[in-house]
Amino acid sequence: MDTKERILVTGGAGFIGSELVHQLSLSGAEVIAVDNLVNGRRENIASVLSDRVEFVQADIRDAGLMEQCMQGVDRVFHLACLGVRHSLHSPHENHAVNASGTLTLLSSARAAGVKRFVYVSSSEVYGTAQRVPIAEDHPTFPMTVYGASKLAGECYARAFYQSYAFPMVVVRPFNSYGPRCHHEGDSGEVIPKFLLRGLAGQPMVIFGDGRQTRDFTYVADTARGILSAGFAAHVLGETINLGSGKEISLNALAREITRTIARPDAAINYQAGRPGDVLRLCAATQKARRLLHFKPEVSFEHGLVRLMDWYADKACTAEKLLESEIVCNWKNQQVHVHV
Repeated sequence: MDTKERILVTGGAGFIGSELVHQLSLSGAEVIAVDNLVNGRRENIASVLSDRVEFVQADIRDAGLMEQCMQGVDRVFHLACLGVRHSLHSPHENHAVNASGTLTLLSSARAAGVKRFVYVSSSEVYGTAQRVPIAEDHPTFPMTVYGASKLAGECYARAFYQSYAFPMVVVRPFNSYGPRCHHEGDSGEVIPKFLLRGLAGQPMVIFGDGRQTRDFTYVADTARGILSAGFAAHVLGETINLGSGKEISLNALAREITRTIARPDAAINYQAGRPGDVLRLCAATQKARRLLHFKPEVSFEHGLVRLMDWYADKACTAEKLLESEIVCNWKNQQVHVHV
């Protein structure tokens, strides 16, 4: 990595984006973290802000501001988006940010002569696995507007590569977890929700029968894979999964968390299935190993302990944190993004 480069990270105060900013800051690179703070938090990167790491509060749909931010930038890591559950209650807004916002950013990056554009997509573009493990040539059949909008962003990036020889690469992270993850609002995800509910003595909520599976990777590993895609040779135009290659059902996840928090009597509350819920995910990892030399380093068990310890270090109790949880978070109508 050239530490003299100027690197822009969209969604840089979010969950995975802030971890990427932390890793980039250790390299000594000049970093611009862009985030509108709808889901991200300034506190996620406050400790690394310096004369080398700058924060810009902005919306990626603001073409003029993005053109300004892009000046002198060598590489872009594009993570800014609105999530799966948000897309169920606000599909047009979700598309506007994830798809149209990506097109705006690609145009700004191309005009600025960016050396490489890393588009961070999602395993949600696949929908439910038709075969396992899911390789990059698996059919894409998204089940939500979020998945469709992320796939649209991929297509725009590939179109820029084909039409303009624009140097881009697509990565598809599977489910990530770890410090700075979301339990709150329509960004809330299963591991932090399960963990905090277990710690607070509240039942873990599973939508459906709990047999649906996910492929989890610790956030530091996910960010390391994304970073590799920004600098590895021979990856331009490629689409690459980032996952562990291991699937776990939500029922098994709940059992694992009860062991982690040493509360074997933790209850589970089963509710009706969620709309658009993917039933099975498990990444094929050979391409990431071959092109990025990527392999997760943190075991699932160790990662859960690290996350529990991170919550233990926070000033808030699990009960207090859960006050911002929305159980059926796809029904939330309160989150809106404005430029």
